[in-house]
Amino acid sequence: MLLLILLFPGLSSPRDECSQLKTDLEEKIRALELLMVEHQELKAQLEQMAIKAKNAEAENKMLVDRWMLQKMQDAERLNEANALYEDMIERLKASGLEKLAREQVDGIVRRSEDGAEFFAESTVPSVCSHRINAHEGGCASILFEYNSGKLISGGQDRSVKMWDTGTGSLTHNFSGCLGSVLDLAITHDNRFVIAASSSNNLFVWDVSSGRIRHTLTGHTDKVCAVDVSKVSSRHVVSAAYDRTIKVWDLQKGYCTNTIIFHSNCNALCFSTDGLTICSGHVDGNLRLWDIRTGKLLSEVAAHSLPITSISLSRNGNVVLTSGRDNVHNLFDVRSLEACGTFKATGNRVASNWSRSCISPDDNYIAAGSADGSICIWSISKADIVSTLKEHTAPVLSCTWSGLGKPLASADKNGIVCTWT
Repeated sequence: MLLLILLFPGLSSPRDECSQLKTDLEEKIRALELLMVEHQELKAQLEQMAIKAKNAEAENKMLVDRWMLQKMQDAERLNEANALYEDMIERLKASGLEKLAREQVDGIVRRSEDGAEFFAESTVPSVCSHRINAHEGGCASILFEYNSGKLISGGQDRSVKMWDTGTGSLTHNFSGCLGSVLDLAITHDNRFVIAASSSNNLFVWDVSSGRIRHTLTGHTDKVCAVDVSKVSSRHVVSAAYDRTIKVWDLQKGYCTNTIIFHSNCNALCFSTDGLTICSGHVDGNLRLWDIRTGKLLSEVAAHSLPITSISLSRNGNVVLTSGRDNVHNLFDVRSLEACGTFKATGNRVASNWSRSCISPDDNYIAAGSADGSICIWSISKADIVSTLKEHTAPVLSCTWSGLGKPLASADKNGIVCTWT
């Protein structure tokens, strides 16, 4: 070997280089293995952090959902507390108004001792004080604000309007109704006006702003009757030609109960305590329903043809019904016994939703006729005391101001007349 090295002196150099390269390769392999180990550790740490982040996100979502649920429950409890408070206040107001309404001295009712406001008993109207072109097409429904001379009208032109009966001038125009207005109601605090519409909906306006507060949907045919509880402005009842009567929560804006019956309801109203619904049907029957259970309490065959109108007396003991048989009947609400029948030659009910009314002092009945006249009967005498003639088209609706006067009437041409 020594001889070979001496003979070939360059032979040891490649071996050294090979040895060096082998050493370098081993070091790089160890470094690569170390990097791979570190990479695996970092990858494991990343996966753990991703799992933690996912868990944190899920926990955060759960906490947000729980927080939102808690907020909704708090809001619901607050709404219920507010509703309970409002109902309590309204019941107190209603009981106070009922008590004041009973304090009659020589035909005068004291509304407020402090304000010294007095309202005379209802007078028999004889003169048309204002003739208003209220609507294009027919005007099927009119009513007065509570304890006010302001008149609200709803027409075939899809509009609802408010009038000053002292001057005959328009004061408000409520827009947004999508069909003909077939009936109207107003809350006893005069804050909201509700229209029953041929568009299958009910529309609720805020009187002060003139804007729609709710659109109550759920009926599947034209809504022809609506009323608001006299105890709580929160509860509304409606009837439609889908053979249903619906009870609504006006504060929440949805239906709380539905009564289904085989005969369509043309007219309805609340009892004074707000616990019973009085309904008049196409089969001519007057029916009473429990608002809480929807159970039929009692019924009576009131007319031989469809009932067109129901009006409750101010004391709540008597209900007036009108029918297509051209008869107007009074029934005792407690027993459903007939306590009066009124009719006249030539007095013909004009439509399935012709509305008659009782005077605020429960002494008179007013009903329009297809010939354009309005008959006024004395309940005690059971006889006509006045016949009013101004309309040239069938009279569809009559309503009396709670102040005792005026009386208002509306006809098929959209004309509204006020009478004193």
